[in-house]
Amino acid sequence: MDLEAESIVRIDMAMSSNITDSCKKLLETQKEIEATEQALKKLKDVETTLSEQTIPNLMQQAGVELIKLEGGISVEVKPFYSARIPVSKSEEAFEWLRENGHGDLIKNQVSLEFGMKQDNEAKSIIEELKAKGLPVKQKTTVHPSSLRGFVREQIQDLGKDVPAELFGTYVANKTKITTKE
Repeated sequence: MDLEAESIVRIDMAMSSNITDSCKKLLETQKEIEATEQALKKLKDVETTLSEQTIPNLMQQAGVELIKLEGGISVEVKPFYSARIPVSKSEEAFEWLRENGHGDLIKNQVSLEFGMKQDNEAKSIIEELKAKGLPVKQKTTVHPSSLRGFVREQIQDLGKDVPAELFGTYVANKTKITTKE
């Protein structure tokens, strides 16, 4: 008995053609998706340039903050703030917040792992647990909207600087267009 001959699967030529055609269609679709994503990225870049540079600069040159156009359209340029603490800078950022009186922005999540019948230990404070050698995990974070609001307040309202390298700050003027509809 020839095992090799037995293991060969015969594929109908029409089925083979269908598979080939479907694979070609998949490759074409994947290329089209990539091209569409690239086109979308370019459109978003144009939108950002118009919204954050071109229109704010033109309105500043014209000395206006708000323009009402025909058809009930109004155009306004407002400050936009963004901030994100890079993982590599989180400890430095938390320390800066604490040292500068903003430690209340930091959220702490403490997780404790207990085995069965350790309910009494769960009621103890973190220091007691560490002294007993129980595993304590602490996660510190600053909520993104709290950080964004803090950065806006410090820069816009109080005129203070915050370390951009610690907080990944991005500040720009952004165009807001409102329509009646």
